[in-house]
Amino acid sequence: QVQLVESGGGLVQAGGSLRLSCAASGSISSITAMGWYRQAPGKQRELVATKTNGGSTNYADSVKGRFTISRDNAKNTVYLQMNSLKPEDTAVYYCNAEYSSIWVRRDWWGQGTLVTVSS
Repeated sequence: QVQLVESGGGLVQAGGSLRLSCAASGSISSITAMGWYRQAPGKQRELVATKTNGGSTNYADSVKGRFTISRDNAKNTVYLQMNSLKPEDTAVYYCNAEYSSIWVRRDWWGQGTLVTVSS
């Protein structure tokens, strides 16, 4: 099992910045990628950014150039630096840890942290 604890959400004005953090514990060696997803009211959960153990990153088109994902492997922590925030970035942000192989994928989720961007 992997446990994920997020921090860093809050209220910010449009154009501002926030940094989310997510610390992983438990079966760390099982993780092959970590990332962030978000879910806005009335919408489905969507990928924001992920980073594999090998360093490959993937971003949603809507956040490219504004958000940056990073990992501190020594601390088993993943970060999401969010700049130039827009009201449409308002959502609950969930930390994700993933184990994937050619046979199976397993996901673990944090409890979520609310990000509210005011206009």
